[in-house]
Amino acid sequence: MKKAFLKNTVQVTLGIGLLVVAAALTGCQTPTASNDIKFTAPPEDADMPTATGYSDETMRFAKGDNVIIIFSGQEDLKPHEETIKEDGTITLEHINSIKAEGKTAGELQREIHDAYVPTFYKRLNVTIKTDRLIYYVQGYVRQSGRQEYIGSTTVLKAIASAGDFNEFANRKKVRVTRKDGTWQIVDCLKAAKNPALDLPVFPGDKIDVPMRGPFDSW
Repeated sequence: MKKAFLKNTVQVTLGIGLLVVAAALTGCQTPTASNDIKFTAPPEDADMPTATGYSDETMRFAKGDNVIIIFSGQEDLKPHEETIKEDGTITLEHINSIKAEGKTAGELQREIHDAYVPTFYKRLNVTIKTDRLIYYVQGYVRQSGRQEYIGSTTVLKAIASAGDFNEFANRKKVRVTRKDGTWQIVDCLKAAKNPALDLPVFPGDKIDVPMRGPFDSW
């Protein structure tokens, strides 16, 4: 009887040991492809926009924008940085107030240059920059116009920042035009269900929401 008891004890011990090993192996198994979700981060050297020295010739300055003016060719003119005042002007040495609101960087550059040359200097180079990043949402949204780029965003988020689609919007054919002129069409109905289709938006981009036709569902 004692031998039988010892035999049963050994069998139970071996059984428990095998169960423990099997559980450990199961816990270490790699998930199958269908359950394995991967998130790929952008490479560290990716060409991402930065706030410093950004300039977009399509952007028009508005009240509250920060304007950076860099002079070259004359040592006595130092770089000037100023926020556009409520009256739409900035104030510069020698020429006093000059209208900045509503002008592009190129237009403001030419106007400042012509105010200095030849009255004060024979030659002068003027460069205008701003540290404010802008993209545009236009068409059939509730608040069409420029939006401030304050961080990573997407087409759907950009449209939401413009008050969302209005009742006449075609959500299937939203056009995204990049600064270099290239463009893509985004089906926002599909993008709402699949985030991979929701394109990123960068400073200088234009998002155009067209009007839906009589036979479009949206």
